[in-house]
Amino acid sequence: MTAAADTAPTAAASRARHPGLRSFLVMVVSEFKMVLRDTAGMVTPIGLPMLILLTSAGSTADVDVGGGLTALDVFVIPLMIMMVLSMIGVLNMPSFLAYYRRTGILKRLSVTPVSPVMVLAAQVVVSILQSAIGIAVALGVTAAVFGLNPPTHLALALGVLALSAASMYSLGMIVASISPTPNSAVAIGLIGFLGMGALGGMFGGRDALPEPIAVIGDHLPFGAGVQALQQAWAGAPIEAAPILSLLAALVIGVVVSAVLFRWE
Repeated sequence: MTAAADTAPTAAASRARHPGLRSFLVMVVSEFKMVLRDTAGMVTPIGLPMLILLTSAGSTADVDVGGGLTALDVFVIPLMIMMVLSMIGVLNMPSFLAYYRRTGILKRLSVTPVSPVMVLAAQVVVSILQSAIGIAVALGVTAAVFGLNPPTHLALALGVLALSAASMYSLGMIVASISPTPNSAVAIGLIGFLGMGALGGMFGGRDALPEPIAVIGDHLPFGAGVQALQQAWAGAPIEAAPILSLLAALVIGVVVSAVLFRWE
């Protein structure tokens, strides 16, 4: 009887120390509400890629590249998708975590059963939802106004999309882990977003870059994701190099952010 009585509180305490799925879902819902309240953070990752898409679509929607696809499908859409993923993953998400650290929210969470992994995972899930909304809106508008052809290899395109998103979010976690303030997170994230985008073809073809710089851009997550997604869309075999680059970025981001993450 005594042993059973002693065991019951211990088991209850153990459950209390390890939040379950319900607690995680509550945290995800709370994080998503915070994102919705941030008007600029919600609108910019959708509005800016949409603006670039609309300005480029007119000159590419009628350019046939073979296989029933247009230049809009193969070149512009993958670029737009990577813009959404990188803006949310590298720029938006770290600023939220840095804000929580600055205001002491993370410090208060550190004395609860919530683990750093749960906080980071909730941020990733919310970012995935936000990215899905941004990509769906852009694709919907493109299909309605200009017409849109689906990827030739749809399953491969979805796989590349998932891997690219994971790579971007893992790099964003590094930014969140090393940024003491929201402003520093925005500054570092903006440099990362613009740097990867410039080297990955966001402001023009990579052919205009010096060869060593272009090679670096090809192996960064933005350029690697664009290449792999273009190949999947066009129905060409996906080369190993961009996939390996995305996997490397994912592993590096997870390991480094796990080591450097601090509650305060």
